[in-house]
Amino acid sequence: MRFLRELRSVLNLTVLVAGLGYFVDLFDITLFGVVRATSLRDIGITQPEEVLSKGILIYNCQMVGMMVGGLLWGVLADKRGRLSVMFGSILLYSFANLANAFAWDVTSYAVFRFLGGVGLAGELGAAITLVAESLPKEKRGLGTTVVATLGMLGIVAAAFVGQHLHWKTAYLTGGFMGLALLFARFKVSESELFTKKTDPSRANPLLLLQGGRFLKYVCCILIGVPIYFTTGILFTFAPELTAGLNVQGTVTAGNAILYGSIGLTLGDLLAGLFSQWLKSRKRAVALNLVGGFVLMLVYGLTPGLTSTTVYLLTFLIGIMVGYWAVLVTMAAEQFGTNIRGTVATTVPNFVRGSAVFAATGFAYLKGHISVPAAAITVGSICFGLALLALTRLEETFHRDLDYEESAPDAVPVGSSQPS
Repeated sequence: MRFLRELRSVLNLTVLVAGLGYFVDLFDITLFGVVRATSLRDIGITQPEEVLSKGILIYNCQMVGMMVGGLLWGVLADKRGRLSVMFGSILLYSFANLANAFAWDVTSYAVFRFLGGVGLAGELGAAITLVAESLPKEKRGLGTTVVATLGMLGIVAAAFVGQHLHWKTAYLTGGFMGLALLFARFKVSESELFTKKTDPSRANPLLLLQGGRFLKYVCCILIGVPIYFTTGILFTFAPELTAGLNVQGTVTAGNAILYGSIGLTLGDLLAGLFSQWLKSRKRAVALNLVGGFVLMLVYGLTPGLTSTTVYLLTFLIGIMVGYWAVLVTMAAEQFGTNIRGTVATTVPNFVRGSAVFAATGFAYLKGHISVPAAAITVGSICFGLALLALTRLEETFHRDLDYEESAPDAVPVGSSQPS
C-alpha cells in the first residue's frame, strides 16, 4: 500500500505527458527495425544480402542523426528550456516519419531516417530532466521509471503495428501520434530549477570538458551501450544471427523485437523499483549488466534451440538490459542544472548512436567469423566497457540537484556542488 501511495504521488501531468512523449519516441525509433525487410523490398531491394547491408546503412543514418540531434537539442535545453526542446523535437520527428511513408529509394529513406533521428534525439533527455527537476529526490527515481516504462510500451506498440499494418501506414501512424501529443504539451510547465537560474549564459557545454567531467560523461555513455547493442544487433538481426545456430523453426525480427521489447518494458519498471529498494543506482545497474551478459552468451552459443526458446531468451535479455530509466536518471544526477539538459539529452543519444559502431563492427566481423560469433564478440566488448565505466561513477541516489557546474577557477553558483 505504501508503494502504491508513493507511485500515485508522482503521477502528475508532467510525468504522464513526458511518458507519452517517450512512448511516441520509442515507437518511431523501433519501427524501422520491424518494417526493414518489407519496406526495403517494396522500394526495390530484393536480394537478402542487400536487405541486410542497406538496412544497416539506413539504421546507421538514423543513429548518426540522433547523435547530431543530441548535441543540438541538449544545448538548447540548457539555453532555452526543457519545454522548448520537447516542442521542437516532436515537430521535426513527426514530419520526418510522415515523409518516410513516401520514401522511394534507399537514399530518400536514409535522409528521412536521418532527419527523424535528429528530431527524436530531443525527446527523452528533456523529459527526464524536466521530471527529475520537478520531483523531490526521494521520488524522482519513481517518476523517471514511470516515464521509461510508458516509453518502452512504445517499442511493444511498434513491434505489433509494424507486423500488422502496411509499413507506410505504420510510419503515418507514428507521425500523427507525435503531432497529436503536441496539444498535451501546452499544459506542462517549465522546470523551476531552470527558470530560477540568474545567468542562462552559464549553460556552457564546454564545461563538460573541464574538471574531470568529461571522463564522467563518457562513462555515462558507455554504461548504456549494451542496451542498444542488444536491440540493434541481437533483436533487429535475429533472423541472420539464429540462421547460423540451426534453430528449429522460423525466427523473425518483428517477433524478436516484440518479445525483447516486452522484456525491456518490464525490465525498466523492475530496475527502477529495484534501485529504489536498494537506494542505489549503481548496484541495480551492475546486477542488470551481469545478468544480461550471461544470457547473451546462452543466446549466441547454444545451437539447436527452438524458435520459442529464442523468443524466451530475447524476453529475458530485454529484462536484464532494461535499465534505461536508471541510466538516464543517473546521468542527469551527475551534473549541475546549467549543463544537465545537455547531458541528459546527449548521453542517451550517444548511447543510441553507439549502435552505429556495434553494427559496423558486427558487419565487419561476420565476414571473417560466423554471425553468432561476431555478435558475441561485439557484445562482450560492450558489456565489458559498461561494467568498467560503472566503477568510475559516484552513487547519486540521495544527491540534491539544486546546484550548477562552474569552471575550475570559478566560484560555484547555487547550492554547493557535490564532489
